Amino acid sequence: MNGDQLPDGDVRRRLLMLAASFALVSCGGGGGSPVPAPVAPTPPTPPSPTPPAPAPAPAPTPPAPAPVPNPPPPAPGPAPLKSAKRGVAYDFASLADLQALSTGVSWWYNWATRPNSALPSNAASQAAMDYLPMLWNASYDAPSVEAYIKANANIKYLLVMNEPNLVDQADLTPAQAAAAWPGYEAVAAATGAKIVGPAITWGTMPNYSDPVVWLDAFIAAYQSANGGRSPQIDYIAFHWYDYGLADQLDRLTKYGKPLWVTEMANWHNGDGSAAIDTLAKQEAQMTDMVNTCETRPDVFRYAWFTGRWASDAHFTSLLGTNAGDLTDLGKLYLTLPFTPA
Repeated sequence: MNGDQLPDGDVRRRLLMLAASFALVSCGGGGGSPVPAPVAPTPPTPPSPTPPAPAPAPAPTPPAPAPVPNPPPPAPGPAPLKSAKRGVAYDFASLADLQALSTGVSWWYNWATRPNSALPSNAASQAAMDYLPMLWNASYDAPSVEAYIKANANIKYLLVMNEPNLVDQADLTPAQAAAAWPGYEAVAAATGAKIVGPAITWGTMPNYSDPVVWLDAFIAAYQSANGGRSPQIDYIAFHWYDYGLADQLDRLTKYGKPLWVTEMANWHNGDGSAAIDTLAKQEAQMTDMVNTCETRPDVFRYAWFTGRWASDAHFTSLLGTNAGDLTDLGKLYLTLPFTPA
């Protein structure tokens, strides 16, 4: 979803999502040159021969070298400055906004195959953040996407298929998704990028509102159409806007794939005090959700939704009114603890 223009159907699908969700660490030494003894005086008669010089004294034996202690372990490298997992789902159009979040955020995406054209071409390097492209549905220009990824060596991942079981998003049945998937695999093969997706969530598609039901049917449809071969899914993506993120992720462990939470926040409505209707409540939810993602080894990356949103009834914006300004929630996101990679 794009947070700047959230469709009216989003309210309906999020309510359905919420209803469905409720059903469910040197030494050394040496001698000097010999010193000759003094010559004896010569008597008048007869002369006495000069005695030979004494043999030099032996050089002192050097002491044994002191034992060398075991070298100390190397000093640890500098601690990472920010989480490699932490990202933002938002269409940044201002370099100031991007840089404001860059101290604590490592990557972003905007549901498109290119960053916003208002950004400078080197915005990612200026902000020290990775931009990741997405193939939102089955319609895209594969040669253009492949050329872009090849021209940007830092792009290692390709996000695909945004919320296929929502009728106001990618809106693809399992069979339609199975037919589209070989195209993603071809782009991945041509570029070396890993496939992250489909990005599933609780949806509005009849018979497939449960993301696990949809994903099971998709895998079966793909296998049926490809001689039993399973689709290339390097990472599964998931979106969540309620309490209980850990439980939702637990449902996906059966696939044996690492996970990306590519949209998350808490938009819980109703239930009295459980509704997320204050900044303090959203801050508590962000703290909990980030901790879940940072401490779970099966979560590879995650992204908060969103950067800036005018209709922000749940206090989820990270950016303030002016470009480069952070909200209190944004400041919190940059400073929450993380697990070094």
